[in-house]
Amino acid sequence: MNWLDVLSESSTRALARRTSRRSALAGLGSFLLGAATLPLLPVARGADSKPAGAAPAADPGDPQSCDYWRYCAIDGFLCGCCGGSKSMCPPGTDMSPVTWIGTCRNPSDGKDYVISYNDCCGKSSCGRCFCNRNEGDTSLFQPGQSNDYNWCSGNAKANIPYHCSTARIVGTAK
Repeated sequence: MNWLDVLSESSTRALARRTSRRSALAGLGSFLLGAATLPLLPVARGADSKPAGAAPAADPGDPQSCDYWRYCAIDGFLCGCCGGSKSMCPPGTDMSPVTWIGTCRNPSDGKDYVISYNDCCGKSSCGRCFCNRNEGDTSLFQPGQSNDYNWCSGNAKANIPYHCSTARIVGTAK
């Protein structure tokens, strides 16, 4: 074990010659500040092609109505009225990879489902079937649960306009 002791001592002494206590504390402070801001970053829930959770057995209601159960935390134009569906973007638009989430209760089975609200981007606003339900909406300080954020800004192309919003089931709430 002598070689391990020599190696660790020489590397520690070399590090001590190159750095000071102030620079080590500054690096530690930067790391802690960065770690504290990590929950504020958007999450790419829409990047998966298939949702993680199983769809409910019965899907009651009209997906083109604002009263549809999946739309409990939506804010925007419904893609079902704009050439898409409740979970798919219309042709000519791209689904934003970052989303906000909500938890909605399915009235047919009484279970709560985690819903990912993805904005469809690439065309001007649809202008049909506007729906603004804010159940569980939080302030912009918690962007993953806020529906008042421009989620198209997370798209790869810059300055993509918002078109409509989808409501995808990503799992059952526990």
